[in-house]
Amino acid sequence: MAEITDTALQGTSKSPNTITLQEFNNRIKRLLADPSVMNCWVVAETTDVRINQHCYLQLLEKNPKTGATVAKIKAIIWGNQFRFLNARFKQVTGRDIGNDMKIMVCLSVNYSPQYGLTVVINDINPEFTLGDMERQRQEILNRLTQEGIIGQNKTVPVPPVLQRIAIVSAAGAAGYGDFMKQLTDNKYGVCFYPCLFQATMQGVKTVPTVLAALDKVEQNQHLFDCVVIIRGGGGTEELNSFDNYDLARRVATFPLPVIVGIGHERDITVLDYVAGIRVKTPTAAAEHIILQAANALAHIGDLSNQVVSIARDYIARAKEQLSYYAGNLPIMAQRIIDTNTLRLQNFIQNIPLHVQRRIEGENAQLARQKDAIKNAVAQVKMKETMRLEALGDKIELLSPRKVMARGYTLTTCEGKIMTDAAQLEAGKLVTIHFRDGKVVAGTQSVIKDK
Repeated sequence: MAEITDTALQGTSKSPNTITLQEFNNRIKRLLADPSVMNCWVVAETTDVRINQHCYLQLLEKNPKTGATVAKIKAIIWGNQFRFLNARFKQVTGRDIGNDMKIMVCLSVNYSPQYGLTVVINDINPEFTLGDMERQRQEILNRLTQEGIIGQNKTVPVPPVLQRIAIVSAAGAAGYGDFMKQLTDNKYGVCFYPCLFQATMQGVKTVPTVLAALDKVEQNQHLFDCVVIIRGGGGTEELNSFDNYDLARRVATFPLPVIVGIGHERDITVLDYVAGIRVKTPTAAAEHIILQAANALAHIGDLSNQVVSIARDYIARAKEQLSYYAGNLPIMAQRIIDTNTLRLQNFIQNIPLHVQRRIEGENAQLARQKDAIKNAVAQVKMKETMRLEALGDKIELLSPRKVMARGYTLTTCEGKIMTDAAQLEAGKLVTIHFRDGKVVAGTQSVIKDK
């Protein structure tokens, strides 16, 4: 490193005029006293919220298309003012001031020469945040409506009795405990078969763990009648996770009926709009299931009473009929005997007449059959005679004598009829048959036609 000499120092220009740091800070303070940076209403998102007597936070502005942060500044709400503003904010929105909120705040810039620059929140508009929350919820509902699935789970058939229940909740949650106690202690003595699929029911893990639980239920859907998603009461900010599109879509398209009981009576989430059955609280969910089973039991009881009543009426009518038959049995028996006796006498009297008629009928049929046989034999005889005559004529026409009468001869050799010159040999004796005789001749040679 080069050494800086006294000569080099002597060669520098004269030092400029200086001011104190306090004076510099006062100049900044005077610049920041501009009214344009006092009591300005600003819309921003919150992050890194910390409460330690005062409320410290960062305000962000993001690009609506890319989500990238385009502006960021630290701010503070002084202790007394924070308690007042937070109480008013919670009264309107149901939530404490926290992270990941879109808020409208009144900002001022304060500058202290001792402590530096401070952005102070003087006021907040909770109605703006409430409107933004409702806007996000309405956007989800509109999207589900456009996709045609918002009411799909409401069309899933609900069994008459919901006994095999898949529960999505946190094991140690008070809402889950209330639900189970209500279910097991029901006054009707109905036996239910609940199965817990654990999930985180508040915070950033709510959506992924509830979705994972629903996936497990769907893999075993044949084992269950319905799904119950329950969570006890709490701050409204703890229920914001249920205003989620992916979760709402999963519930809307779930193949089993979904019962949602989240929060208190005043709390409404997107899941309440898409679930097949919406109740106010976990306890109300259990009451709904118990009431449905009780109605089924009452219906069965009504059917049983109807069966008993019908059976009693039937037995009473049967007894009356039996008494009637018992009283009239001797008279009816005598009437039957008298009637059958009369019929028997009529049969006996009519037997000779019936026999005579039967014999006459059979004789007439026998005569008809005899005539038919004679006619059939005559027809067969005539047909066979005509057939034999026709055959005789054909044989006569085909007789060799008839053929020879027309000038043809028949040649035999050694008792065999010769039909081809190739059958003969020179020197052989042949017999030539004529119509009126025969000639024996010898063959000198055999000449075949080409």
